[in-house]
This record gives sequence, C-alpha cells and structure tokens, in this order.
Amino acid sequence: MAMLVKDVHLPASPTQELNLPKHKEYLASYGTKKDDYEYCITEHLRMSGIYWGLTAMDLMGSLDSFDRAEIIEFVKQCQYSCGGFGASIHHDPHLLYTLSAVQILATFDALNTIDIDKTVSYVKELQQEDGSFYGDKWGEVDTRFSFCAVACLALLNKLHAINIEKAVEFVVSCMNFDGGFGCRPGSETHSGQIYCCLGTLSILGRLHHINADLLGWWLCERQLPSGGLNGRPEKLPDVCYSWWVLASLKIIGRLHWIDKEKLQNFILASQDEETGGFGDRPGDMEGSDMMMQVNVKK
Repeated sequence: MAMLVKDVHLPASPTQELNLPKHKEYLASYGTKKDDYEYCITEHLRMSGIYWGLTAMDLMGSLDSFDRAEIIEFVKQCQYSCGGFGASIHHDPHLLYTLSAVQILATFDALNTIDIDKTVSYVKELQQEDGSFYGDKWGEVDTRFSFCAVACLALLNKLHAINIEKAVEFVVSCMNFDGGFGCRPGSETHSGQIYCCLGTLSILGRLHHINADLLGWWLCERQLPSGGLNGRPEKLPDVCYSWWVLASLKIIGRLHWIDKEKLQNFILASQDEETGGFGDRPGDMEGSDMMMQVNVKK
C-alpha cells in the first residue's frame, strides 16, 4: 500500500559549514534573558534544557562557559525529600527530570552533592509488577520511563536496585511486527521509543532480543529525499530524529544503511545563521535540538 511522503525542500545554496561560534553564543545566552517569552514557556523542561545545553557545549569544547556552581545549586534545589527531581524549582518530581539532573551532576563530577540513596529509592519505587515504570506518582507508563530509570541507575552504579529481568520483559513486550517499539504494548512504533528501548536493552546487556535487520530497515526508511529523518511514516523530517534514528542505527550496527552526506546537508540547512541554534527543519526557528545536532555532526 502506497504511503504519503511528506518532505521539505532545501535552500538552493545551503551552508556547508557548522557555525560553531554562533551556536556557542546562542547556548551561552540561555538563562540570561529570564523575561523572554521562550524562557518562560520552557520552564516545564528546564532541567532537561540545561542538560542539553551543557552536552552541546561540552561537545564544542566550551563547557566552562556555564557557571558550574550555579547549575549544581539549581539542581540541588530541585530535589525533593522523596529523592526525585522536578523540571524546575517547585515543579513536581518526575523520572524524566531525575535522569537529567543525574546526567548534569555526572557531567560536572558532582554526584556526591545529592542524596543518592534517596534518588535510587525514588526510581526503584516507580517500577511496577510487570517491569514497567511510572513516570511519577500519577501512574503514566511509557518506555521512555524505562530508559530514564535504567540510565539513571546505571550512572549511579545501582542497577541492582530494580528487577532487571522484569524491566527487560516489559520493553520486549512493546516490540512490534516491524521490529520497532512503542510506548506500551500494542502502541505504534516511533523512533523516539525505539531509541529508549534500545538504550534500555543495551545498558542491561539484552540486545539479543531484537531483530537488527528488520528494525534497521524500518529506521533507514525514515530518511526522506531531502536527507532528513522523520519519526514515523507520513511525517515531515525533523532534526531531532537525526539523533533518535542515528543513535539507534549505531546501537544495532546499521549506521551505514543511510545516506550520511544527505543527512548532514539537511542538518546544516536547519541552522539559524543569524542567531545560532537549529530549527526543526530548514526555514523554521531555532529550538532545543542543539545537543542532538552537534552530536550527530561530531
């Protein structure tokens, strides 16, 4: 059955250079304009935004552009007595932001500044009998949270705190006929979920459960004529999937199945040459995909 192909056209003369100075300026300004609309509407993902910015700056050799002490203090203020972290001060704790907090502190070699035992307990208590994980106390289940839990505990060297076999069973139960994974059993395959499930299985040493060729074929079909990658069939390409798809192909050893040069050209064309940063596709405003794109270009 034929599928609709949605794509974009690249500029006639797209840039061929990754404008690192502009991207550094763009990231270094993050948080300095607290009255800006963009800053206010992203408060709900502040912790993850800081992690993405730090990682991108680290990849560009400019991690010292951020105030280490100030960031560590912010992270500490976001930890609750239960051990979990919120996206910002006074935001409820959640696994997504708990992982970002741990990643930030690991980047700064500052894990000793928080109560690790409480964080481990928080993550452990969110695992359910079927091996899945709630994202927080409200009970949403998603394979993203399985990855968050496993990655967080791996960084803390505490994987033994959870039921690993049950965690693996749940992730495998989310595998579909096309080789991909959804957020729960029976859910549609999605590139972001694939990365989370592969990451979980890879950390736990259980990649033998996947069909690498079948999954690799689905992933490489995400590349469109423009060179960009989409998250699932019949969707527009988006630079964030340069990371989710590419990282997944790397994990399963099928990175050579896509056209690297065309993907690079798509990413470069998505830069904002005036302000720095990347939009989700050529012609759109810059957003929070910086870490992913710099990582891909590396």
